[in-house]
Amino acid sequence: MSDSHRFLLNLGSNIQPEINLPRAIELLRQRGEVLAISNAWESHAVGSDGPNFLNAAVLFSTHSNVDELKQTVIGPIESALGRVRSGDKNAPRPIDIDILMLDEKPLNLERWEHTFVVLPMAELFPDLLHPIRHERMIQVAERVRAETWIVKRPEILNSTQSQKN
Repeated sequence: MSDSHRFLLNLGSNIQPEINLPRAIELLRQRGEVLAISNAWESHAVGSDGPNFLNAAVLFSTHSNVDELKQTVIGPIESALGRVRSGDKNAPRPIDIDILMLDEKPLNLERWEHTFVVLPMAELFPDLLHPIRHERMIQVAERVRAETWIVKRPEILNSTQSQKN
């Protein structure tokens, strides 16, 4: 059996997000180990006039590699929660799961510039060096929070954070 990998995931939803974020975390727990969960953060939709998004970061451990994670974990969870991909990459969605790190290696660097990614990630990894800005995540988070409308929503995932596998 292969070694376990730690993935940092960003979960986002703007269709019933108060239901779909906790449900996605439940489904992740069925497929691996959820090690840490940030607060949920509410922000305006990017690239559309859709409803506000809720986003959270999840540290997830599994024996899967990146491709297996996409095929056997992320894809099935997104499908189970009703995600339908269309030509509009900014369309409203019940869940979107992006991989931001594999073990300690940053992935999908274009995502690291979004406030809705940086703030939840900084909660879990405040001292991590941002791969583009070369500053600690907590410093980047403080700056971008002052520049963008975003609201911490701790009530959304409180019960999910205290659950154990």
